[in-house]
Amino acid sequence: MAIGTLAQLIRTHARERPEQTALTLGDRRVSYRELDERASRVANGLAAAGVRAQEHVALLDKNGLPYFELLFGCAKLNAVDVAVNWRLAPPEVAAIVDDARARVLVVGQEFVPVLEAIEDRLATVEKILVVGGHPRHEDFDAWVARQSPVDPGGDGAPDDVALQLYSSGTTGLPKGIMISNDSLFALMPLAAREWSIGPGSKTLVAMPLFHIGGGGWAIVGLVFGCECIVVRDVDPAAIARLIASHRITHAFLVPAVLQFMLALPGVEKIDFASLRTIVYGASPISVQILKQSIATFGCGFAQAYGLTETTGAIVTLPPSDHDPDGPNAHRLRSAGRANEGVELRIVKPDGSDAAVGEVGEIWVRSRQNMKGYWNRPDETRATIVEGGWLRTGDAGYLDADGYLYIHDRVKDMIVSGGENVYPAEIENVLMSHPAIADAAVIGVPSERWGETPKALLVRKPGADATEADVIAFCRERLARYKCPTSVDWVEALPRNPSGKILKKDLRAPYWAGRARMVN
Repeated sequence: MAIGTLAQLIRTHARERPEQTALTLGDRRVSYRELDERASRVANGLAAAGVRAQEHVALLDKNGLPYFELLFGCAKLNAVDVAVNWRLAPPEVAAIVDDARARVLVVGQEFVPVLEAIEDRLATVEKILVVGGHPRHEDFDAWVARQSPVDPGGDGAPDDVALQLYSSGTTGLPKGIMISNDSLFALMPLAAREWSIGPGSKTLVAMPLFHIGGGGWAIVGLVFGCECIVVRDVDPAAIARLIASHRITHAFLVPAVLQFMLALPGVEKIDFASLRTIVYGASPISVQILKQSIATFGCGFAQAYGLTETTGAIVTLPPSDHDPDGPNAHRLRSAGRANEGVELRIVKPDGSDAAVGEVGEIWVRSRQNMKGYWNRPDETRATIVEGGWLRTGDAGYLDADGYLYIHDRVKDMIVSGGENVYPAEIENVLMSHPAIADAAVIGVPSERWGETPKALLVRKPGADATEADVIAFCRERLARYKCPTSVDWVEALPRNPSGKILKKDLRAPYWAGRARMVN
């Protein structure tokens, strides 16, 4: 049977390779048969809790086995899995759980304080389960164990939503990105061809599973019947040891993690011979880091460009284009070429197609495009336009060979350490500070994170506040990675005649001398 849904994935491998290890986390190994049975128990428990097809189940926890049990348990009911970004502040978590209208919420023990802060305000949650137990809520594992192991037999259609991942919007409000089964599985031929993933591969799952780069990457490995070695926290030293001890063949990592790994004492003595491909994304890799990585890890490198809205990678720079000393070394500045089945357009502000080498907004059309934003028809229509084209909000150009070069962002989004950060969300918080009269947030270069948020602020007359005060204020209300890392006080912010802040002018001094306004 061809695998086309998450439910088919786990049933197929449970039948064809039942005793093969699907997931390894620390000392725990779970076979495909065991994962399939756990998924059936979860599905039956969710059904008993009233969850129906295309309804939402939320998880707040770091990378772990409950994520996969819920993922496939939801699939067997045709329900929708919602992994919540655990780095968010409690009010942000509550907003997402409520927006998804989640009926069931599973919380990791580490995040019980978040649960305590939001439990009374959750509007739709009817059942809460806590991994490791809780005085008021049933332990997740005990709940799973008491459910029937009989497969309920449900499945989703290709167009049904399988995952709903949340990305902050430019208005500061979270948006649920609906990803269908078909969108998930459209990427698989690329994984086999360009990344060389197959049934005998061992994949490292280190990125957070609430990201498409974490959860999507994990699903790629499981589709091919691989063993997935799951890392709960991104610890460069632990990752390096795991690659050697588990003979990992494939990993998806952001360049910042590679940089940290290269700086480990004694890294040159670690055995990385098992590695075949490292896929990286979220930000480009510098030539220096690439050269060091090739020398240290001794494997192929592939860059993946994409969005959550495109279910991850739509453009790939393959290993063959990663020779920093070769005749095509200039291509390292590109994101690569469109994957098979992916169409790209570069569109000028007037709606016409840009010429080769001319910058415009990047539009994409493929099966991987999201179904839309949950409960936001207006924003969906603004993003997916006539003809099924998805507007990425990124600006770039195509060269004569079809290589895509990212130039800037049409939207103001900042990418810091692989995390999407939206200035409007931070600005909304800053404007609630009693000492701030006006605020703008921009991304500025960072050697470690690619870029980080900087706040440019105007004080209210007679008010007094320090940089430390402002940053602490933000940390109480926002995830830490969203908070400004620096503050500049200014007399006034530049605006155009319609009153819009001129972000391009604000960014210019910090990006002077660089070829592009993203890092």
